[in-house]
Amino acid sequence: MNKVEIKNTNYQDNLEAIENIRIRVFQQEQGVDPALEFDGYDDYCVHFIAYLAQKPIGTTRIRYIDEDTVKIERLAVLSTARGQGVGTALMKEAIAFIKEQEKYKQIVIHAQVYVQSLYEKLGFEPVGDLFTEGEIIHIKMVKYI
Repeated sequence: MNKVEIKNTNYQDNLEAIENIRIRVFQQEQGVDPALEFDGYDDYCVHFIAYLAQKPIGTTRIRYIDEDTVKIERLAVLSTARGQGVGTALMKEAIAFIKEQEKYKQIVIHAQVYVQSLYEKLGFEPVGDLFTEGEIIHIKMVKYI
């Protein structure tokens, strides 16, 4: 397998790649409402795109919540690239980016329950009860830094 390359970017510069991945994963595969998926925050987030053989195969974003908290969200990997560590690589890159800023105390995610273990391996802890978002069961998870 070729090496996965991850780049951070802004939304407008890579809108087509980001939207294509998220539409395929969240809307087509999981049935998420487009209004929920494209929530108006993208222009204010730092985005990451994973490439394999120069083709975009995964994405995630960091949204700044307040002076202490950031949220990593919209982690999506194309079905053809799953099981190869792409999601983990995207998360590690986003976490490293946040830590480099040396000002945030916690990272929050809303994890789909079926991939909760991926986030636990990265040091996230479940907080609170299960909830439904986009008709998918989630758990809030936090990583303190």
